[in-house]
Amino acid sequence: MPLRTSRRTTARAVAGCAAVAAALLAAPLVTAGPAAAAPEAPVVDFNGDGFADLVINAPRATVSGTEGAGYVSVVYGSEAGADTAHPQVISRTTTWLPATAKTGTSFGQTTAARDLDGDGFADLAISGFNDADVVLWGSASGLTSASALPGRVNRVADGDFNGDGEGDLVTTGDGGLQIKLGPFTRAGAAATTATLAADEEDEIWDLTVGDMNGDGKDDLITTGGFEEMSYQAQWWKGTSTGVSSTARATGYFTLGGVVADVNLDGYGDYVARDVGQVSEVRDSEAGNVRVVYGSATGPSTRTAKITQNTTGVPGVSEAESPSDGQYGGDQFGTSVAAGDVTGDGYPDIAVGVPGEDIGSVKDAGAVVLLKGGAAGLTGTGAQAFNQSSSGVPGASETGDAFGRSVSLLDVNANDRADLAVGAPGEDGTYADSGAVWVFRGSKSGLVTTNITAFGPAKLKAPVNGARFGTAFAQ
Repeated sequence: MPLRTSRRTTARAVAGCAAVAAALLAAPLVTAGPAAAAPEAPVVDFNGDGFADLVINAPRATVSGTEGAGYVSVVYGSEAGADTAHPQVISRTTTWLPATAKTGTSFGQTTAARDLDGDGFADLAISGFNDADVVLWGSASGLTSASALPGRVNRVADGDFNGDGEGDLVTTGDGGLQIKLGPFTRAGAAATTATLAADEEDEIWDLTVGDMNGDGKDDLITTGGFEEMSYQAQWWKGTSTGVSSTARATGYFTLGGVVADVNLDGYGDYVARDVGQVSEVRDSEAGNVRVVYGSATGPSTRTAKITQNTTGVPGVSEAESPSDGQYGGDQFGTSVAAGDVTGDGYPDIAVGVPGEDIGSVKDAGAVVLLKGGAAGLTGTGAQAFNQSSSGVPGASETGDAFGRSVSLLDVNANDRADLAVGAPGEDGTYADSGAVWVFRGSKSGLVTTNITAFGPAKLKAPVNGARFGTAFAQ
């Protein structure tokens, strides 16, 4: 879920006081702005110290000699920012996890964070391929125990679909598209489970959660398709009993996405990559971001489309044929995330551009920040960064795919979201070991001072083929 910051007690005051932190996490957070503003997602805080924590996926990593076993890394937030000196690296070789590492299971392919058992600490659901999936339980000491999720889970996302304040999960895999309502037991069992679509798990590509109609209940948006054809995104309404068993189309062929109330009118807005009906066209696309604005009835007819040719957005939209396994075109919108970077109350949108060429360097990648405001999402005040930008550590190299993943979260608890950027193609000792950068938020936007940049070696995590930074927890 996207982080949208709130005005709350400073982290320094609550550090070491788990009871206070738990109470803060259990209560709904409210973004500064009009009273009608849509309800906000809780902070992803596994140890209850008031700082948001970062989860980095490395699903292709070789772990203890097992190729493609995968792992996740947790970098805890602190007053100084992302604390890379005390990370957790979690894989199937971790002693307190059920099952063992297996070739090609890609542990950490998708992750979702939410307080699932109602104890005030965020928990982490992790899925892979053809493997038993798990929930890691938060505590005052962080993530310290785990339980298996029943069945095989391909994709997982979190929310509060019935508005009862308990964390819920939506999954695809064995059993199809399912809504699992909390609270969960420490055995990993949901309070209730409902199946929305029993036979369509292979046709659902992405899950997005957020409240588009302003009723205090999260809704579900699914995107998908069959072979080379994509389907229009489907909106499933959250209700007092879970999620409606019927859906309606948003009107657009989109992938991935995030829901955030970018104009603070009380309704969440759906922001995603628009690919058109034939999904394979994205291989050579410059890319774009489609905004479908929310309303009392869910997705409305008001929309906007933003590209690198939009006034105020740095860069130029470029499309080209892919070659040698590289991206074709800029791929603007491959990843998106929402959070209030400036502290003005309006959620901003980070946009990954992993196919961006920097000079003659192909697919080095970039990231763009689009700022929310009363008029909605526009190009006004947009910022762009890449590894060749002044103050950004590293260097732009072919195939880095900087911006393949993005996340906005307040790691230092100053009420301004910070931007995490993944570059899974970054080379270290081995090719494609991957790396992550954390930019600080400020009143004027993102800044390049005090950037934290690190790869798996910094965290003493497996490096070989890790593609560290492929994704972050939702």
